[in-house]
Amino acid sequence: MHRARKSLGQNFLVDPNLQRRIAAALDLSPDDEVLEIGPGLGAITRLLAGSVRSFVAIEIDPDLADRLRSDFARTPGTAILNLDILDLDLATVCTSTDRLKVIGNIPYNITTPILFHLLERRWRPATLVIMVQREVADRILAPAGTSAYGALSIAVRVAARVERLFHVRRTAFRPAPNVDSTVIRITPVRPFPLSPLQESDLRTLTRTAFSWRRKQLQRTLRDSPRFRLSIDDLARLQHATAFDLTRRVETFDPDQLVLLSDQLRQIGRPLSDRDAR
Repeated sequence: MHRARKSLGQNFLVDPNLQRRIAAALDLSPDDEVLEIGPGLGAITRLLAGSVRSFVAIEIDPDLADRLRSDFARTPGTAILNLDILDLDLATVCTSTDRLKVIGNIPYNITTPILFHLLERRWRPATLVIMVQREVADRILAPAGTSAYGALSIAVRVAARVERLFHVRRTAFRPAPNVDSTVIRITPVRPFPLSPLQESDLRTLTRTAFSWRRKQLQRTLRDSPRFRLSIDDLARLQHATAFDLTRRVETFDPDQLVLLSDQLRQIGRPLSDRDAR
């Protein structure tokens, strides 16, 4: 019997009905390629492996990876890799991201890095069905103007459509975590709505502005070392967007923040991460 490792955030879903619902939400066809993150004891793996063109499961726990390799050694088109999902180059496990579908119970302590990793524009999958901490799902789906709305909400929703599928109570796991979970479906938009430069600029704006979220946006743009806008710059920006810059950043929806980001570049800012390289 495998003892769950707290250091790896292991909580195994033991409810068969929920396992089937999660697997069904991926809406697979035989020509699809599937990546499973954190298969654990292999409950969902058993529902999907062998039914698609290729199936790759990424398991960081070496003991579980060895067990799964043994269990699925004779299953066609199935591979079990023992590594950290954040170290995975998706190009090495699929022939086309257009047919790649991702499923998994994402470790709560590294949910945001995993989401950003999977939504990098060079390898965005066709679909992601993932279980996350309920609070994280609320943040991703939060409307502008709410306390949960932030940089994560914007980063995911400018790149993809997001659906809340269903909640999962903590009692459905062994061992039970201290929080409830939510299954969400993320469908990246194709063609990509923003250019690489726009995405980089938007990240710079949102990460900076939401770290100063209690301030008026004009104060952030004026006082933050990343921007240092002059009074004239602020006037030009307000004229170009017709936005009231005395509002806090959390009151701007994703499309408005894209427009702000574009107009900041027009006046010579921000210095995005892409520019810095």
